[in-house]
Formats: sequence, structure tokens, C-alpha cells
Amino acid sequence: MAKLTALSLSIAILGAIWAYLALGPFAAWLVIWAGFIAWGCFFHSGGDTAALSKTIAGNVYGIIVAWIALIIIVNVQVPALGAAWPALVVGVTVFFLVIVAAAGPLSVVPANVYGYAATVAYAAPQLSDATFGSKLFAPNFANPLVIVIVSMVLGALFGFASAKLAEALTRRELRTT
Repeated sequence: MAKLTALSLSIAILGAIWAYLALGPFAAWLVIWAGFIAWGCFFHSGGDTAALSKTIAGNVYGIIVAWIALIIIVNVQVPALGAAWPALVVGVTVFFLVIVAAAGPLSVVPANVYGYAATVAYAAPQLSDATFGSKLFAPNFANPLVIVIVSMVLGALFGFASAKLAEALTRRELRTT
């Protein structure tokens, strides 16, 4: 089987499984789009074992930095600055997404950014909820830190699995010809 066909087939099969799990039995514990972002990040980062570790490390790092930004924004009120306050917090925390790029596991800056962005995207609609601040410290899946990390790590693992399945499909075709 051609490499592109094998990869398309493996992603289609595992993508359907991921969608079923994230929208069905594990909907309370997974964010479907965060998993797909990490899956794409895995391939963007090289689609191999090194890419898997850099994707997971970068995504998780970005998630943690965004979580810290959310804690600051929610708990430190500076009404005089209005929208400039959260913008400043984002600016400072995003600096830390990039400055670590010299460190091997965090060297894929887009992976760091994807984790940050996914966390903010998940949390943003909840910011006006008076109970959101307590969710940031909850040891459960209401906490963006928990649900986005789980979703993105599993998404990266699904990416890795789809690469391995595509490789197996390609090798199987080579053996039979």
C-alpha cells in the first residue's frame, strides 16, 4: 500500500475511534479537538518517537503555562487596567513558551503554543462563571489542567499509533509484492 494511502487509512480508522471515545463513553474526560491538535502536532514535529516525546512535553508545558496564566487572571484583579491586565498576563506567560526552546524536549515551540492555546480555548467560555476559579484547583476533570493534558497526551499517542499502523500497512504491502 502506498505510504499516503496507508497513513490516510490509519488516521481514518483511529480518528473514528478517537471521535467515538471522546464524544461517547469518555466525553466527560476528553476534549475531542484538543486530542486532534496534539495528533497533528505529532506529525508536524516529525511523526516519530522523538516527535512523540517533544509533542507531549511541549503540549503539557504549554498547558501548565496557560493554567498559571488563568490562575493569575482569575485571582489577581486589576480593574483599572481592564482588558490590558489579562493581555499583559498572556504576554508575560507566552514569553516563557518560547524562551525554553533551547531545552531539547521543549524545542518545538508550536507544540508549546498548541498546549497553551488549547487550554485557553477550553477555559475561555468559562471565565465569566463565578465558580471557574475553584475549578482551576480541582483534582478532577473540571480542571482545564487535567482534561486538556489527558486529551492532548492521548491525542499524541493516537498520532503515534496511526504512524505505526501506517508503517505496518506499508511494510505488509512490500512483503506481499
